[in-house]
Amino acid sequence: MKKLKRLLAVWALLFASAPLQADVAVLVHGYLGSAASWEESGVNAVLMANGWKRAGILRTDPYGVELIPVVGDEGDNSLYQVELPSLAPMMVQADQLQAMLHQVAELHPDEPITLVAHSAGGVVARIVLVRGGVPHAKALITIASPHLGTGRAVQALESTDIPYPFCLVQNFFTGGKTRLLRESRGALVDLVPAQPGSLLFWLNSQPHPHIAYHSIVRPGPVGLGDELVPAFSQDMNRIPALQGQSDVTVVSAPHSLNVQDGVVLAQLLKE
Repeated sequence: MKKLKRLLAVWALLFASAPLQADVAVLVHGYLGSAASWEESGVNAVLMANGWKRAGILRTDPYGVELIPVVGDEGDNSLYQVELPSLAPMMVQADQLQAMLHQVAELHPDEPITLVAHSAGGVVARIVLVRGGVPHAKALITIASPHLGTGRAVQALESTDIPYPFCLVQNFFTGGKTRLLRESRGALVDLVPAQPGSLLFWLNSQPHPHIAYHSIVRPGPVGLGDELVPAFSQDMNRIPALQGQSDVTVVSAPHSLNVQDGVVLAQLLKE
């Protein structure tokens, strides 16, 4: 009996001294977005009010991954934002995101990591996931992501096919948008509707890790989607490799991030 009591006392001491496991979330912006997108939209403010603290902004330079810390926030869970070259091809962005996630894993060993991605960031996040580049991955939440591609990418590519010097006139009358589209051709090619030989066709057939998936979908008029991505393309259940594995939440809003996304994310992260 005395030995049993001692054993129980040791177990109680071990469990009492063991640190509680916190959660880590990494926010991935989309095409033409930045780390500031989460701040400007009000998403961060909602998450901070629900127990998340901003742990810093991650970016890469020629010397590796740099962490810009945020000081003063309080909360049980850590929130990181990444700064990716949003005009670059998806694979280039995925390489940088993977390096950033390994940095996060070193700072939070054995803590589960949830990826939250907006728009094209959802494609980038899935590339890293299928390559096994997310240590201790727990979940992926995507917001209005073009998982099956978007016809808007095709339209944007076609608008950049105007030859010189007529393209200069077009660029002038579009306020520089044509030049921006030309500079992001690599990203746009990766976001065209999935078809044999395309990045999305390859990605959508790859085995995905067994984690939680959640799609936040913009229904748009008559369920057609928002102004940039069709509703069906935003639903990860439409991905051949993920059929039936994603929960879905509908948020009626334009394509850009908004406060309502923060409210939904706070609840999903709590669950």
